[in-house]
Amino acid sequence: MPQKEGLGNSDDDRSRRVGPPDREIRFRAAAKAIATSIKRNRSGNENPDCPILVEGLRDEKALRELGFTGIIEKVNRGWDRSKLVAYLYEKYGTRNIVDKGPALILLMDWDRTGGRLQTVLREQLMAMDMPVDEDLRTVLLRVMKPESRTIEALAPHSKNLNPLIEEFLDDPR
Repeated sequence: MPQKEGLGNSDDDRSRRVGPPDREIRFRAAAKAIATSIKRNRSGNENPDCPILVEGLRDEKALRELGFTGIIEKVNRGWDRSKLVAYLYEKYGTRNIVDKGPALILLMDWDRTGGRLQTVLREQLMAMDMPVDEDLRTVLLRVMKPESRTIEALAPHSKNLNPLIEEFLDDPR
């Protein structure tokens, strides 16, 4: 079928926007990223948690359903951003003492408001020499966009994601 001049193939354009088209591939990618973040967030005697920062209580509940057991901090606690950033800096420092990586996983929704909040918090934290881990959000934004644009909307998918997450958690690599 000939294409009109100046228009791209809509299937190709769609796949670039929303990531891999196959749901199983996308869910495996999401599960792998979630498992990696769970390992960093996991509480344990020999290593302190790498906290994860989300927007609110529903986001925390969704992450708990997906297997997160460590500290989950919330932006929406009635504090202004400056106080929140100062608290995070004082409590967690600039580096995770176990893996020497970023001291905090920053995970805002991948809608417009979440994107703005992610940018503002990243800039404020990095201004205090506190780099953040944004890998989980980057992957979820790319592969889960067809199903959701928020963290809390991942909860209904937990029954499909959890077995895949467990596979990656059990994998010693």
